[in-house]
Amino acid sequence: MKFYDCTTAPSPRRVRIFLAEKGIEIETVQVDLSTGEHFSEAFKAINPLMEVPLLALDDGTSINQVGAICRYLEEVYPDNPLHGRTPVERAMVDASNHQLQMNGFTAGAEAFRNSTPGFKNRALPGPHNYSQIPELADRGLQRLDNLFADLDAHLANSEFFVGDYYSIADITALCVIDFAKWVKKRIPEDCSNLQRWYDQVNSRSSAKA
Repeated sequence: MKFYDCTTAPSPRRVRIFLAEKGIEIETVQVDLSTGEHFSEAFKAINPLMEVPLLALDDGTSINQVGAICRYLEEVYPDNPLHGRTPVERAMVDASNHQLQMNGFTAGAEAFRNSTPGFKNRALPGPHNYSQIPELADRGLQRLDNLFADLDAHLANSEFFVGDYYSIADITALCVIDFAKWVKKRIPEDCSNLQRWYDQVNSRSSAKA
């Protein structure tokens, strides 16, 4: 297997943390997004979406998208499950992870890609060009504010996002909060539950992956 990564991008980091939590070591190839390497014909032949992360299997299969990559790794390396240990936990983890993706990563991407000059005509990732919409940047910032408040309320009665069980949902949330810093959004001072959770998960060795 080969893992196509970019250490400066938030999405591949989720896979790196996942790998670190499971103790999986695989060959890694760095793709330089800053120079547009992901638009090259060589990389496009591997991933027509021209995005990272990407997991290339030995049989030639390419798996893109964070969720799909982590789900595959969970199946192949079931020890220390991060998608849930029971049917109920798996459902709860999937639900939490989906909400964090939609209301966290998507909101942050709205704010960042629609306001950053370097993403002019690249407001969405992928093979097609889309113009920036400033109103979406404003909406993304508002969504992040609401997300912080919602997460703080949830964590008032839960150690992690699914009870006392550290899961891929916590990995997603950690990366969302750090990604939000790119648009100058940080955990508000009155979100003590969220701050407590963040300090706990950020102290794990995997967070440095």
